[in-house]
Amino acid sequence: MIGDEGEQIGVMPPFEALKLAKSKNLDLVEISPTAQPPVCRIMDYGKYLYQQEKKEREAKKHQKTITVKEVKFRINVDDHDYDTKKNHVLRFLDEGDKVKATIFFRGREMTRTGLGRQILERLIKDVEPHSIVEFRPRQEGNTLHAILAPKKTAVEREKEREKEAKQKAKAEKHEKQLLEKMAQEKLGSEKEKPAASATTEDTSSGAEPVTERSAS
Repeated sequence: MIGDEGEQIGVMPPFEALKLAKSKNLDLVEISPTAQPPVCRIMDYGKYLYQQEKKEREAKKHQKTITVKEVKFRINVDDHDYDTKKNHVLRFLDEGDKVKATIFFRGREMTRTGLGRQILERLIKDVEPHSIVEFRPRQEGNTLHAILAPKKTAVEREKEREKEAKQKAKAEKHEKQLLEKMAQEKLGSEKEKPAASATTEDTSSGAEPVTERSAS
């Protein structure tokens, strides 16, 4: 028998355990029915269920559902389109999703499957720092595809984003301090200009100094 504070009460008859639970306006819950004797605990069962549901909801918030995003290529893709699609692949990988890179062959393009394989191999090499290859290029009918997965885990990506955010904030703070310093220096130099011009006027007014003449 375990009390509502987690303390060990000891072995007692079921009716006494129920009586004790009712005296506290709580429930008697069997938590280990296979033990000899069975283990029960006094608790607020409704509150217990609510807390369990809350924990499950919190756990789901931190779970990342991995999806497979498909990026389609053509065997006659030019460099600009290739770079655009490659950037899509990198973005999906950075978001934690897997990527299925696919090439469809139409009609006579089936005689040029080797060119399609070269495109996928090029993609695999270009995104290698960010991905691992789950399936190398394989052909199924008129389709050639490869599957890539993120190299970094969600935790690693989050740490990297936090690090980048801190570095950005530090750089912005340094830039702000530098601008403030420049503004103060400019303000100081503007205050010194009137005093300097006044001195110049005194020395260039053309007045001759007065000197004493000795009596003859």
